Amino acid sequence: METDGDAHHGEVMVAGAYFADLVFHGLPRSVRPGGEVFAEGFALVPGGAYTLAMAMHRLGHGVLWSADFGTDLFSGEVLSAARAEGLDERAFRHHPFPVRSLTVALSSPDDRAMVSYQDPVAPEPLVPLLNRHRPRVLMLPQLRWDSELVAAARAAREVGALVVMDCHDTPATLDVAAVRRALAQVDVFTPNAAEAMRLTGAGELDDAIAELGALVPTLVVKRGTEGATAVQDGTRHDVPAVPVRAVDTTAAGDCFNAGFVHGLLTGWDVPVCLAAAAACGAAATTGPGSSAALRAEDLHRRLPAGSPGPTAPADE
Repeated sequence: METDGDAHHGEVMVAGAYFADLVFHGLPRSVRPGGEVFAEGFALVPGGAYTLAMAMHRLGHGVLWSADFGTDLFSGEVLSAARAEGLDERAFRHHPFPVRSLTVALSSPDDRAMVSYQDPVAPEPLVPLLNRHRPRVLMLPQLRWDSELVAAARAAREVGALVVMDCHDTPATLDVAAVRRALAQVDVFTPNAAEAMRLTGAGELDDAIAELGALVPTLVVKRGTEGATAVQDGTRHDVPAVPVRAVDTTAAGDCFNAGFVHGLLTGWDVPVCLAAAAACGAAATTGPGSSAALRAEDLHRRLPAGSPGPTAPADE
């Protein structure tokens, strides 16, 4: 018989590939073609959709992560990290061949550059997983508009799950009808400022926010040093950036998303969700890759005075 704890264990479903992030941080300047720059530090840390799964787990939520692993070194590194964090393995698939996913991140004080590689592998269909596990939230780390995504979003709606989607530098615009149709299936869309402007073709960020805010029930735009903006039911909310000494911004966006979803699951209103997201995103930049993701008790200490305290998730 399934217990309440078992139900909570699948509260959030994350669907996306792992990445092994090779992070060179503390570069004194950007790398130029033909030149060489020595970094102050280096780390091999798990990333990609691992960051979403791990960050939600650290914030106290049960997570199922649909991901593929192979026989290669990078799969092994991320799988070991997932096990060390205590992540649920029920949605993992293991293949008898390499499934390499890696990113080289070059982080200078003001910016970063990345080079990535992935071995091709068809991801597990999400509709059967959603019907089997019935999560409260489906988190998608990248903008997709294929038919499988639309079917998964509809299946999520049928089991009562919120669909949360990031953009992740995907080259798409709203001129493509399929992109608009996909966004119509999303409950919370979380692009950054550059992605919002590219998607809409707007010349000003406020215009992009207005256009996207009319397409999705909740829009959350990450604005870097300018903070973040959310639009829900036509009402706009803004929070400033949290000042920190940044080491690496590779995992900031995913940890930001985790903070926002944590707030939604805990029952906080949008301004507090946005403050939680900003705190989680800022904290993530203080270490290489995903290593500095916050835990729930740490997040509460970073929220503004008067914010709600830690609350057990509704189905715990």
